[in-house]
Amino acid sequence: MEVADGFRGVVVPVRDSKASQGPALCFEAAAWAAFIDELKAGHHRP
Repeated sequence: MEVADGFRGVVVPVRDSKASQGPALCFEAAAWAAFIDELKAGHHRP
């Protein structure tokens, strides 16, 4: 998984690193931050 830099608080583009020419999913920055916070807190299934 690759997360693009440089979009400063607007969106967070994410793509499959094994298919770098493929499409990217774009998440709102706040939603992405909430997702990462949940992962860091351990609120995910293994």
